[in-house]
Amino acid sequence: MNLTTWNPFREMEELLRRHQRGAMTLPSDDGGFEWAPAVDIKESKNEYLIEAELPGVAKEDVKVSVNNGVLTLEGERHTEKKDEDEKHHRVERFYGHFQRSFSLPEDVEVARIGADSKDGLIRVHLPKTKVTTPKSVEIKVN
Repeated sequence: MNLTTWNPFREMEELLRRHQRGAMTLPSDDGGFEWAPAVDIKESKNEYLIEAELPGVAKEDVKVSVNNGVLTLEGERHTEKKDEDEKHHRVERFYGHFQRSFSLPEDVEVARIGADSKDGLIRVHLPKTKVTTPKSVEIKVN
């Protein structure tokens, strides 16, 4: 029997370690953790770009949707088949359902949003609409 010194910050340290490994963990209703992929959001002159790290997730298991100005990225990383002869000493990868949602800026042209997946990275392209400057119009009063 091993005795472990109680550390009140152990859970916070574990949460930070998981975040630093590239996946966020969020408390779930059942007392465990749900995972969410790490995401970078970039902006260029012509588009916004969301890049999510999804190693081990097939593109068929990822769904990208837009509803009421909110882009949702969701999917699932399936667990590997367990071999009865194997014994796991440590499991650090996250499995199961994930979901991330982002409010879209007003200048995104929703009809032209596209996504691609390569080498465990999904890239969602959010093209900007051409912003027209309002013209000043003089109205004649009769």
